[in-house]
Amino acid sequence: MKIALMPNFGKLYALKTALECCDILNSLGIEVLAEERFKKEFAVKGFVSFGAAEDISEECDIMIAIGGDGTILTASAYAAACGKPLLGINTGRLGFMASMERDELDGLERLKTGDYVTEERMMLDAELVRGGETVSSHTALNDVVISRPYSKITDYEIFTDGIVVSSMRSDGMVFATPTGSTAYALSAGGPILEPETECIQLTPICPHSLFSRTMVFKSSRELEVRHFSDDDSVYFTVDGKFSCALARDERLIIKKSEKKLRLIDIKGHSFFGAVNSKLMNPIK
Repeated sequence: MKIALMPNFGKLYALKTALECCDILNSLGIEVLAEERFKKEFAVKGFVSFGAAEDISEECDIMIAIGGDGTILTASAYAAACGKPLLGINTGRLGFMASMERDELDGLERLKTGDYVTEERMMLDAELVRGGETVSSHTALNDVVISRPYSKITDYEIFTDGIVVSSMRSDGMVFATPTGSTAYALSAGGPILEPETECIQLTPICPHSLFSRTMVFKSSRELEVRHFSDDDSVYFTVDGKFSCALARDERLIIKKSEKKLRLIDIKGHSFFGAVNSKLMNPIK
């Protein structure tokens, strides 16, 4: 059995947690894989194999992200592309998608016995269309955000099947999966959705209207966005990791992705328990 570790050593306890994971996994007879760029950090551990992120993602049986939600988002792109289950270990501040905290590493033995469950999480594809042709495509676990620098207000239209479903003047909008409903979309005033629900949530960012509210579409719906900015300074961002300009004569298509993320729940933590403990109560 092979497990790939994808840590974020910018987090305070990530290195300590990663090294502890190595010890536990090696004691279970599990081979540990890590990215080549982490050779220095893992130098004290003799049983770690190194390679490019794409290669270790293909080679492993399970992936472990060590850090916060941003780390899990980064790892999810590799895990979903390769169809590998992903476990999140939180060493950050919130870690809403993580199944384990850094003081719960004894539960890693369940990865070998298979004593865990996986949840399938819907993802979104964002396709940039220029002159009738798709010029780029990107996949999001959380959200696709459209906005302008310095919070400049802009007119937008959202279409489906050639029909305008919404016209808004706003700072932008968030297209979120149910997983992403607890992220930026929540801060923008959107509702919390159960992660197993399959739908596309559209939440305006600071709309200049008393009546503009979140809309929820069925997952099979394809949504098309156009804007009417005078200087073409509109951008779309995918999971906060990738940003691309969206020109006035271009269209952005948002739709359910064929890819899905299999997120490991190793401790049996409920979604509503996480909402209560991490979102309803003040962060300390």
